[in-house]
Order: sequence, then structure tokens, then C-alpha cells
Amino acid sequence: MPARVNKKLHTSLEQIASRLRDRCDLLNFNAAAAYTYNPLQYAWGAHCAFLARAHPQPHVLFVGMNPGPFGMAQTGVPFGEVAAVRGFLGITERVAKITTPKHMHPKRPVDGLACTRSEVSGARVWAWAQQRFGTADQFFHQAFIWNWCPLAFVAASGANQTPDKLPRTGRGAKATHMLESACDEALGAVIVALQPTHVVGFGAFARQRAERVLAQLQSADPTRTLPLIHQVLHPSPASPAANRGWAAQVDAQLAAAGIHFGARPILPACASPSSISSGSVQPSSRGASVRTSKRSRSARAASGR
Repeated sequence: MPARVNKKLHTSLEQIASRLRDRCDLLNFNAAAAYTYNPLQYAWGAHCAFLARAHPQPHVLFVGMNPGPFGMAQTGVPFGEVAAVRGFLGITERVAKITTPKHMHPKRPVDGLACTRSEVSGARVWAWAQQRFGTADQFFHQAFIWNWCPLAFVAASGANQTPDKLPRTGRGAKATHMLESACDEALGAVIVALQPTHVVGFGAFARQRAERVLAQLQSADPTRTLPLIHQVLHPSPASPAANRGWAAQVDAQLAAAGIHFGARPILPACASPSSISSGSVQPSSRGASVRTSKRSRSARAASGR
């Protein structure tokens, strides 16, 4: 595992993540979800190892929604499909001890880096990164990934629940609003710490949350220069569009947004869950014109969740 590249930045990101972890631990989602997993608690070491790879002023900050059951919920790494975390990112048991949540659904155990299930979304994202950049170091020189929400929600049936399905009125709404406030504040702090040129949401939900955060940052300081915001297809296999060559579509969407990086072309293999050490994503079908700060222009976003 490579040493952290920027101690000051790593410390800042770790402080942001620890505050978010602790604020989320105070929330009660019993009315909305049968089980809540906080990988920033039980997989903190792996998460910190991931944060340590960040470089200041990346070209792009990618934003996801929340942990998938066989990705970050297992490894503590955004889109953290186990094979990619071990192989491409180099995060292993030697550098990161992963325990388990206090309460787990019997159908959704946390096995950490011993998990044998592959998360398609994460496998797709990191296969794309490997094919595009070659190495993790090259990827992190130009990009970083942050999940807006660090919590995974599991229904009584064992089904995965996403934050956009949490109650906004009635019972459970208070916890939802407190979660949104904590996650928005953390994303804003990450944007300020990293100072990316672009923020790219994986899907509509992540882009919308990022838009809200950027608007809050500009309201707090109208003189602040903010990144441009865009949207690309989410890698989820639940999306028919993502299952028709996700990597190539995302590459085209990034190019249309004026984002060009990496020397290697996207290969057809990137669309396959087994192309790297694994792979996965989610779709969308509406275009969006998004505005940011003074420096930003309207950006045409492609589809998303």
C-alpha cells in the first residue's frame, strides 16, 4: 500500500469523515430501515487508507450515492468491490482491519475483504479507472471518489434501501433531514479541501445533492470559485442503459462535458463485471443543464439515477 501522498490533505479528509461518521452514529433510522450499516465505523482503517490516496486539486471529484451491500458496506471504500480494492487499490488486511456492525441482517453479513460476492457497480467503476489510467496512482493524481452518504440501509426482507427512499415526512423524517444536513456539510468540506475543477455525479441523485452543496458554498461566500458540475450514468446493473456498455457511455459523457484525462482508451472489457478485478454502475435518461458559480457555465449532463 503506497504511503499517503499529502499528509495535510489526508488529515483534513480524515477529520471530515470522522465528523460525518460520528454524526451518523447518533441518528435512529428504525422507522425507515430495519438495519443501518456505518462502514466508517467498522471499516475505518480501510476508509482512511483510501483517503490517504487523495491529491489536492484533482481534475474531477466523482460523487456517488451511498454504499452498496457488496462494495463499500464490506470494504469501507467508495464503490469498493473487494477484488478491485485488493488488486487495483492495494488495500488489504495488512493495512486495514475490518470488523462488523453491531447489528446485521442475516442475509447481509459483513465479511470485509473476505466477501466472495462481487459488486457490479464497483467493479465497473474501478475497471474503468484501471483501463483509463493504468494504475491507481495515476487515477488519484487526476480524480477522487466520495460517496455522499456513508450509510447502507437494509430492509427487513434483506433488500438494499437507498437514501432517496428514506421518509421525508412523518415518522422517520427528522432522521432523514439530519442525515442530509450531515452529508451535505461533509461533501461541501471535501470540495473545499480538494478544490477539484469538476464535480461529476454518478446519476441524478448524486448530481442534485452536489448542486445543492455548491449553491450553499456560493451563498456562504459569493467570491468563492467553484467547480463545474456534471452528471454521468450510474453504474448499477439495475439500469438497462448501464448494462449496454457503461464505460464507453461514461467516457463519451465526460468528453461532451469537456473533461479529458487519461492516456488509455476505454476498452469494451470495462463494461464487464469481471474485466479488472471486477466491475459495476447505474443509468439515467434525462439531460440536465446545471449551473454553478461565476466560473461555471451551464453544463449539459447526461443520464442518471
